Formats: sequence, structure tokens, C-alpha cells
Amino acid sequence: MAEDLSEEFMHQLLTERQKVDVATHDFSVRELVRMMEEDELNVAPAYQRMFRWNAKASSLFIESVFLGLPVPPIFVATNVGFQWEVVDGLQRLSSLAHFLSSDADEAGKVNRKSPLVLTGLEKLDRLNGRTYDSLPKNLKVHFGRQPLQVVSLTDKSNLEVRFDVFERLNRGGLRLTAQEVRAVVYRGDFNHFIEELALNEDFGALLKLKEGSKEDGTLVEQVLKFFAYKNHSDIFDGKVERFLNTAMGLSQQGFDYTRERNLFEKSCAFLRQVCDGAYLRSGTTTTPLVQFEACLVAIAQLYQEGGEPAVPHAGWIEDEELRASSGGGSNSRRMLERRLTRAKEIFIGQA
Repeated sequence: MAEDLSEEFMHQLLTERQKVDVATHDFSVRELVRMMEEDELNVAPAYQRMFRWNAKASSLFIESVFLGLPVPPIFVATNVGFQWEVVDGLQRLSSLAHFLSSDADEAGKVNRKSPLVLTGLEKLDRLNGRTYDSLPKNLKVHFGRQPLQVVSLTDKSNLEVRFDVFERLNRGGLRLTAQEVRAVVYRGDFNHFIEELALNEDFGALLKLKEGSKEDGTLVEQVLKFFAYKNHSDIFDGKVERFLNTAMGLSQQGFDYTRERNLFEKSCAFLRQVCDGAYLRSGTTTTPLVQFEACLVAIAQLYQEGGEPAVPHAGWIEDEELRASSGGGSNSRRMLERRLTRAKEIFIGQA
């Protein structure tokens, strides 16, 4: 048995390792910032909004670089045209760019209003209150020459591998949500499209989210789920994260943007009308997302089939079958089909 396991494991290990191809490099601080400025090292706009370190956290990182202390490597992925895209290291790279910025315009490139003023330093406390521009030239030269390690996933590594690496690297510290990861790994027209639709007025009025979910990609992920469940429910296997990744990839390959936008907007407008505002069950303050997405998809499917959804019976949001198929343990193909079926029954007027 042990020999069988060893042989099976070695085959699995070699297969998975073939999907990953990496190279290691050393670059100076000044060179890394230059590469960001000239788009050799790409930090996507959606990713820039995720720069969350405050001034003290950034200052402590700058202090570590000054002191030559070991810091984790920056991970990048090679895109078509050999441009590098940041996979892990946003906080560090953005802190470097923030510190080296000389005015508000340069600081604005990393979503900050002014250059970084060092604060909270203990080892180099005489630098507290200083900006990069206020340092003597020899300290600027010293800082700019400090080396940082960059590990690159080459263009031989596929998108699913990039997503997996990104997820693993971001399990500590300021954790990014799966949709924030997708915004970087699956960049392109479809990602821009769902980010735009997440700003739809009717869609926004329907959803009441917890405070921490309003700026973490949850809205965009709900738009993605709408198209994923509407167009690809036949491949759903219960693993939501992997399913949504697959849907992102499929939608990049071919997508009727005009038709799909119209379906989404009509469906949101109708659902908002019958909810008379936000989608909320009695006595709740946040939207039950699984139930909500089933209803929105069902309405869109009715439009897509050439029909018109009907105004549902009173109290339909509390429907027992819809709730039962949307609660705990509902991430299965059977439960998805069950709640979509019930939602369609509700919106064609069946009790």
C-alpha cells in the first residue's frame, strides 16, 4: 500500500509541478519603482485600490529596507509581451512608490493624496516626520540601491496556477477576497464589464451588505455569479470558487456584451420593483445572497426564453422551498437546480 501511494503521489506531484515555472531576480528599490512607472511591472487599477497599509505600516517596511532586514519576495506573473503583473507584494511595492513620490500627483498613482511622511519608527526614530525629498542625498542613494527579491511565474504557468499561488500568498496579513484576486488574475474586458455593472443603480439598491463587504469585491462577485449561474450552471460541481474562476475564463473567450447587459439591467429593474427596494427577508438587515442570486437568475432566464416574469404572490421572499434550498449546505448542483426551479415557478405565478 505504501509503495502504491508513493507511486501515485510522485505522479501527481510531477504533474502539478509541470504547471508551475518560476525564475528569481534581484532588483534595487529605484529600479522597481521605475518599472512600475513605466508599466514594465503592472499594478492594475483594480489592484491599486487594494493598497491598505496605513502610514505606520508603510513606514515600518521602509525602515526594514533601510536596515537591510530580510523581507518576503515579491511575486509577479509574466503576461503576453513579457510584462510583469503583480501577484503578491502590492503593499510593499505601493509603499515604495508612495515613499519615493515627490508630489500629490505621484502619490495619487497609489491612491494616496500626498507623499509618505515616516512615522512610528523605533530603530531609526530620527527619520520620523521625514519624507523622501527631505532626506540628504546620501540616504536617498542608499535607500534606492537596496535590493529586493522578485520571483516571477513565467508565461508557462496557467491562470488557475496564478490564482492558486495568489490565494496561498494572501492567507496571512491583509487577506484579499477571492474576487479581488480575480480582478488581477483574470484581467480583461469581461472583468471591466462586471465591475461596471456592479455600479448599476437598481442592483445597488437591491443589495444590503455588511459594512465590511461593501468595498471588498462582493458586489462584483455577485454580478459574476449572475452570469456564471445563468450561463454555466451545467458545469457547477459545488466548488463555488473554482466554478467562478472557470466562468471568468469562459466569459473571456466569447461573450455577447450587449445582450447580457440588457438581461442584467432588465432583471435588476424588475426585481427592485417587486421588492419595493432592497431584497430583505422579514426581520433581517442584510440580503440573503444565495436566495437573491437565484431569483435574479430565474428572472433573466424567463426574459432569455422570450417570456415576461409575473409579479409574484405576497410574501414570496419568505417562500419555504426557496429558503430551504438556499440555506446551509446549499452549494451543490442539486440544490442549485432546486432553488432555480422554485424561483422560476414563483416568477411565472405558480404558488
